[in-house]
Amino acid sequence: MNPADPTSASPDAGAWRFETKRVLTLAIPVVIAQVGSMLMGTVDTMMVGRVGEEALAAAALGNAWFYAVLLMGQGMVHGIDPLVSQAHGARDGAQAARALQKGVVVALLASVPLCATLAFTEEVLLASGQSPELAALAQDYIRVQIPSLPLYLLFMALRQYLQGREIMRPGMWVMAVANVGNLLFNWVLIFGGLGFPALGLLGAGIATGLTRGLMLGVLVAWVLQFRLHEGAWVPWDRSVLRPRDLAEVWRSGWPVAVQMSLEIWAFSLGTLIAGTLGATAVAAHTVVLNMVSLTFMTALGISQGVVTRIGNLIGAGDFARAQRAAWVGLALGATVMALAGLGFLLFREQLPRLYTEEAQIIALASTILPVAAAFQVFDGTQAVGCGILRGMGRTLPGAGFNLLGYWVLGLPVGWWLAHRAGFGLEGIWWGFVIGLAVVALSLVAWLAFRGPGHLGRRAG
Repeated sequence: MNPADPTSASPDAGAWRFETKRVLTLAIPVVIAQVGSMLMGTVDTMMVGRVGEEALAAAALGNAWFYAVLLMGQGMVHGIDPLVSQAHGARDGAQAARALQKGVVVALLASVPLCATLAFTEEVLLASGQSPELAALAQDYIRVQIPSLPLYLLFMALRQYLQGREIMRPGMWVMAVANVGNLLFNWVLIFGGLGFPALGLLGAGIATGLTRGLMLGVLVAWVLQFRLHEGAWVPWDRSVLRPRDLAEVWRSGWPVAVQMSLEIWAFSLGTLIAGTLGATAVAAHTVVLNMVSLTFMTALGISQGVVTRIGNLIGAGDFARAQRAAWVGLALGATVMALAGLGFLLFREQLPRLYTEEAQIIALASTILPVAAAFQVFDGTQAVGCGILRGMGRTLPGAGFNLLGYWVLGLPVGWWLAHRAGFGLEGIWWGFVIGLAVVALSLVAWLAFRGPGHLGRRAG
């Protein structure tokens, strides 16, 4: 360890500043990439909103189901996070390479049942009480996106491999290219640009699928062009197909898949409950959900920076600094989301107008934004907390806390407030506040007593 490195001394103010700077250096490119990813969804929502209220509602319902399924596969791919980041910290490039290869295999295996599940979108939506018209539109919108699911999971595996090795910027630039491509594809396919037929909602689905393929292609080309795999690559062999090798990814990945699925299913079920309140309610819900998802991308970017930093430090055997990085990450996540909540409060009348011109949707969304502002700090804290667990390779607690917060408390209370207490859409969102608060506070308590510093005490 370098004696001049402030982190080699006692944890004084200089050491905390150093760690804050280090986490931010890793996080900022990922934040930009994550915001860019969400911006694509925002653009999609705005452009589909111009097609009509029915199209917007169908896209919202379809996306709720699609991402609930997709994130199960993404969670499994995240099983390589501690393997890559800790291997990089230990300067073991061969292990980092094998982790990527295992991630590719897991991504392809997971895609088969997930794609089959998406074929039943209409049936799922009908079973949840949605109107036959919206369910049929949502099925068409999702069906054309099914081939893009494995492409997205492969993109995620390659991106996590790079980020675990502290190579953060390619994901940012790829997302910039993807946003341009997505805007072009939407204009051509939704509205009939360049002489193509105007396909409306169906065109939006095709455009989204093409954009996911573009993301994978550009990232692969980037890695090969700039030889970003050098120093962390080995030839493929059959070892990555051995069940015991894949089980290593499975052990870390399945709790992440469960945690992410519980979270997205909670919000997806909220969308389905909103759908039972009418098209205006689900449209307003979609507008606000898109906004909170956009701010969440900032917290998620910080979370990924923390995953990398903590995994690297654990791989290097420096558990005290890993604990310090955990507290720094939690503070950063809570701070940026508090600022986002303040923005929701101050501009609650203006923000919905960016999405729609429908007066009823704007009015309802403006009443929900103050409730959404209430959970921003909790949302940022839980996002970073789950990232810390991924960096440690201790992902199971996050799944348990999400089960308790969302499904035992948040959703039942939200449903009761919406349908029994007469709060309507606002009641669903107060349920989200309760769920996120429980998850966030549980994670902070767990990390205080079982965080990265605890690993050092056990090793000692």
